[in-house]
Amino acid sequence: LFVRQREVFEFHPARAPAESHLKMAFLSLFRIGLLYLAASNLLLAHAAPTAPIQGQLLLPDGSDLNTTRITLNDGEQTTYTRPDGTFTFYHVPPGVHLLDVQSQFYHFSQVKVQLLEESMDAPKCIEYAFPGAPKTVAPYPILLTAHAKYEYFEKQQGFAFSSILKNPMMLMMIFSVGLMFVMPMMMDNLDPEDKERMQKQMEMQSDPQKMLSELMGGLTGAPAQAPVKKASGKSRKSRRD
Repeated sequence: LFVRQREVFEFHPARAPAESHLKMAFLSLFRIGLLYLAASNLLLAHAAPTAPIQGQLLLPDGSDLNTTRITLNDGEQTTYTRPDGTFTFYHVPPGVHLLDVQSQFYHFSQVKVQLLEESMDAPKCIEYAFPGAPKTVAPYPILLTAHAKYEYFEKQQGFAFSSILKNPMMLMMIFSVGLMFVMPMMMDNLDPEDKERMQKQMEMQSDPQKMLSELMGGLTGAPAQAPVKKASGKSRKSRRD
């Protein structure tokens, strides 16, 4: 017994340093964990509160909307709609945030969301149909209905009789045809003197040489010379005889 106790007594001092080192290592790790938990709790206590922003997109006819991209503050945060049109932004800090729907087919309003630290669960929303439009108060959760559908192509217009009247060439042709029927009626209603004067003007317009002579005579004050008629071959022979 004495020998066995001696062996145990001699073996125990050799194990003591290893066990003490392990205990010290565990204690140090435990203290580090406590310090980490305390620091994280302090950071969470002093950090700014956050809240989610929720809403839904709808179409006027009630049909399903394809997956649509929605941005907050020009792309600082991005989310996509669910099959039922709902969406959520998580961990949004206090402040004024601009919500914009990036749809390629429908036009939705822009919404400004104001989150206050005192009332993070009840944000205030203002809706703009388009930039510069009058402000309207929007409910929360945000509910947006499409205003219109984008049209990238113009529809081909069919034949219309009114398009013929818009053509200037057709208008000129109709006017000239109308003058052809109206002018004879106007000539019949004119006085004989006016009719003779108009006939002379038409003759002058048909004969440019006569019109020039009339103009030169009016400028110089000399009477207009009558046009000289060419003698025929028979008159020349009679003079010779």
